[in-house]
Amino acid sequence: MSQAVPPPNVLSIAGTDPSGGAGIQADLKAFSALGAYGTTVITSLVAQNTHGVHSVHQPPAAFITDQLDNLLADVRIAATKTGMLGTAEVVEVVVDGLRRHAHGYLVVDPVMVSTSGHRLLAADAVHAVRTQLLPLADLITPNLPEAADLLGEDEATDEATMLEQLHRLGELGPAVLLKGGHLDGDDSVDLLLLDGEVTRLSAPRVHTRNTHGSGCTLSAAITALRPQRPDWSSTVTEAKEYLSAAFRAADRLDVGTGHGPQHHFHAWWPTP
Repeated sequence: MSQAVPPPNVLSIAGTDPSGGAGIQADLKAFSALGAYGTTVITSLVAQNTHGVHSVHQPPAAFITDQLDNLLADVRIAATKTGMLGTAEVVEVVVDGLRRHAHGYLVVDPVMVSTSGHRLLAADAVHAVRTQLLPLADLITPNLPEAADLLGEDEATDEATMLEQLHRLGELGPAVLLKGGHLDGDDSVDLLLLDGEVTRLSAPRVHTRNTHGSGCTLSAAITALRPQRPDWSSTVTEAKEYLSAAFRAADRLDVGTGHGPQHHFHAWWPTP
């Protein structure tokens, strides 16, 4: 009798969210929903709710290194994502740890500013992300404000400028999924750059106030699925379908009075 293949172990290196809609908590939900075993390294302790970020506590960089070293010395990781890193020092210790240990595919979600406008990556850390972390990445998943920050340019306000910035991001090394959710229109358009080829990924915009943590959820879904799928294109396509379904089911939840989360377990929990 053949033995069942165990689920892939995947890792999120990110900050926390007590309301459960973003960061480490959202990543673990998406990992589990998509058949991966989730592990974590916590970079920041964030006091926030569905209305926004109140304060951030940064653990010592040496403790982040200790988490990484202990986990990666023991658990074989098939894919890793980075989310909120916070400071240049944290970026540097994470990069150092990833260079020293096998970590599988690397998805970088360059978390810089929260939905409520709170800066989550120090200005001097953007250079460290661009020059140290991105060269290690297999795929990066910036939204339009993050892309502009990485490039030192104004934020794209139309799809043509978005396409131009996509190619400039591609010059930094990894494949790029540039998310266009900040643009207007009935459809939300993302652009995927793989090996010099651009794929336009469009989905009907879901009208819900429950948009908190969508970037974390998408990058986590990609991380969970990549070890289980043959290539990046099919991985990204399926991850986007998962997120769209989670958006459509988001109003079945009742979490907070601000911008709530998507429904990570929409396919498993009974419909009221």
